[in-house]
Amino acid sequence: MGEMFSLPFMQRALLAGLMISFVAGYFGVFVVQRRLSFLGAGLSHAAFGGVALGLYLGCDPMLSAIPFTVAVALAISWVRDKTNLAGDTAIGIFFAVSMALGVVFLSLLDSYSTDAMSYLFGSILAVKSLDLWVSGALVLVTAGSFPLWGRWAYATFDRELALSDRLWVRLHDGLLSVLIALTVVISIKMLGIVLVAAFLVIPAASARLISGSFFAMTLWAIVLGMTSTVVGLGASYELDIPSGATIILGQALLFFALFSGVKIKQRFI
Repeated sequence: MGEMFSLPFMQRALLAGLMISFVAGYFGVFVVQRRLSFLGAGLSHAAFGGVALGLYLGCDPMLSAIPFTVAVALAISWVRDKTNLAGDTAIGIFFAVSMALGVVFLSLLDSYSTDAMSYLFGSILAVKSLDLWVSGALVLVTAGSFPLWGRWAYATFDRELALSDRLWVRLHDGLLSVLIALTVVISIKMLGIVLVAAFLVIPAASARLISGSFFAMTLWAIVLGMTSTVVGLGASYELDIPSGATIILGQALLFFALFSGVKIKQRFI
């Protein structure tokens, strides 16, 4: 293991994976507790539209994907607040529209672009120094949001009471959606559109099985996400299989192990 992580590209992959695990675990608990697990998938596929737009315009796909995905996140939040539609319905609408726009933009390209496929599946082993700086910036932004954690948690468990206490719930919901969107977009280059939603959902869902409080759930989600990243990278290196997929499979195995342990414990108590 030590020899493996002495390689520069594995060091970059490990550092990037740990940072993304921290941010995804921190925000993932809100996604799971608010029953918005579809949001991660919706935003990741919305990012596909932004990536395709960047490829069509001939600019860095990330420069177009970030504002595109943030706009979709805010639009989902706005539609959810201004209509009687359920959250998953609003997500489904923008999910479909973004994917359709992505297909149209790619069809307008003069030649086939392999970059589109790289964003679909990602490659954490291809992380560069710039990606680390961007991920680090996201960690700092996340750390800056710590004072808002209590308000987000309050609205998560009792939205109506938070509104009656005159908290700016809708503003906080919009900010949380933007930060989740940034997490999704920045993670895409490393994990791919197909897998990024799992980083938001699986560690948080695992943490919920073993946590007695929301704060503990947040800590466990971060710890489980980071642990699965280290183990997944090690396993992918030894078995010579895709790293992103291996990390996700490790997260899934951990979830089912905890689920089974909880069920066994309940049977004997």
